[in-house]
Amino acid sequence: MRAKTLITVTLAAGLFGACTSDNATKDNTNIQLESELKITGDKTIYGLACEGCNDSTILLLPNDGSDPVKYDIIDATRNHKIRGKIKTGDWICLITNKNDKRVADFVMDLDQLRGIWCYIVMPKMRDYNKMSKRLQARMMENMSDSLKETFLIPREYGFWLKRQWQAQSVGYVKESSTLAEESPVVYPQLGYYVAWGIWNGKIIIARGTPKFSDTGQVSVTNMVNDTCDVDYLDADSLVLSSDGQSRSYYRKSDINDVNKRANAIAAMRSKQALQQATESK
Repeated sequence: MRAKTLITVTLAAGLFGACTSDNATKDNTNIQLESELKITGDKTIYGLACEGCNDSTILLLPNDGSDPVKYDIIDATRNHKIRGKIKTGDWICLITNKNDKRVADFVMDLDQLRGIWCYIVMPKMRDYNKMSKRLQARMMENMSDSLKETFLIPREYGFWLKRQWQAQSVGYVKESSTLAEESPVVYPQLGYYVAWGIWNGKIIIARGTPKFSDTGQVSVTNMVNDTCDVDYLDADSLVLSSDGQSRSYYRKSDINDVNKRANAIAAMRSKQALQQATESK
């Protein structure tokens, strides 16, 4: 998706199965993907961390190029409202105190937030929820080790937060639709993410329904926004939450390293299916 695409979205529930839309942003909201993301009602301040930042002070160079502004973060540090380790030159954001505009109640390192974040999902037996617990247990006991090694493969799901407020889903496994339909197990649906942003210290990710053309072009419809609190952020860990539910993520450094085993198993199954089809002729 290009950086200047205008997406009109209705905020709704469902981010990663753990996050829901924020009550304060349920009206239609325009998200414009430019050098700065503009979300209606966002009071977040953005800029670069200047030399002189520490546990008590943030020196921020605003995006408009004006002089650096000094913010007191003593209470934010004490209240564990600093997300990420702020480093000089990093792109950061903050929320100021409503009574004192030189006091920041919340600070987050957006450069540290960017990147590939994953969590583990496991498949379930097809129609598993329609079975009694006794039948579920019996089916698992009767499944051979070879079948378990082929089908009960954990997968990595997640998202890639990129520059220019673009996002990409992480976790697709290359497998033919026929093999997927014939599989005795099913995986949770993976959302198709296209953009992200910050709204008053919360993270918002836009997702939709993709439609692929014969030429490989993709159009996305039924756009919705998912909103979450960022409860924790460091170099390798991220925790997002909403409505009392939370999910932990770990960082991946290379998109090609995601789901290596699952892709290998899928390739093996495709090869076996091709051999069987050839032998049957």
